[in-house]
Amino acid sequence: MGIMDFKPLSGKLGVVFGVANKHSIAWAIAQAWHDAGAKLAFTYQGERLKENIEELAGAFGADTLLMPCDVTHDEDLDAVFARLKESFGRLDLLLHSVAFAPREALEGRFLDTSREAFRVAHDVSAYSLVAMARRATPLMTQGGSMVTMTYYGSVKVVPHYNVMGVAKAALEASVRYLAHDLGPKKIRVNAISSGPMNTLAARGISGFTLMLKHYEEHAPLRRNVEPSELGATGVFLASDGAAAVTGQVLYVDCGYEVMGM
Repeated sequence: MGIMDFKPLSGKLGVVFGVANKHSIAWAIAQAWHDAGAKLAFTYQGERLKENIEELAGAFGADTLLMPCDVTHDEDLDAVFARLKESFGRLDLLLHSVAFAPREALEGRFLDTSREAFRVAHDVSAYSLVAMARRATPLMTQGGSMVTMTYYGSVKVVPHYNVMGVAKAALEASVRYLAHDLGPKKIRVNAISSGPMNTLAARGISGFTLMLKHYEEHAPLRRNVEPSELGATGVFLASDGAAAVTGQVLYVDCGYEVMGM
């Protein structure tokens, strides 16, 4: 068997939350998981995105499982995991790539964040991982890997990231507490902290194009991260190669995180 034939996720069953279009980080990781041998199901939020997901997931086979899910609705999450149990029988992988804050909260001052914007950002971006993990755990009968997406704005101030940075900090803390709870079941929980990517979500952040340029000029590798590199990291965290890695935030940002100036 040649090295190119090796599929580290062969026989693994996974679910992907958060694909919006072909530029989504979730799609880059889903493609890499698929190429590594995993069989995947997808969720989509609302009819507006359904067509996008149908077209993308169709490349993985006409029988690819697609399910509607608003992560703020417990009944939607219940339905998704009931369907996964029925179709897959068990689960090995979960990708959480879901975040949202009202646009007005990603402009101006953090000081002016409304109570509602704070609540929504934390519900969608952080609590949803907890809600998914609780439902996925009974299906991960042979252990498993849960991966979520975060960003450096959780630990340092990034202008205009505002309440999303605070929600990502809550997400990263949730990764650690979930890793502790789920470790005895051989379920690992980790986060990938990506450099800025030109995604649908990122374009909602004021001054985003300047951020891309800043990273190119200041990251040790003098460039921005590629989607395929996030995919490769996603495969590593999902694979047995990362069997002893849990509760971690792995920076995939061309080294930007190490810089002081």
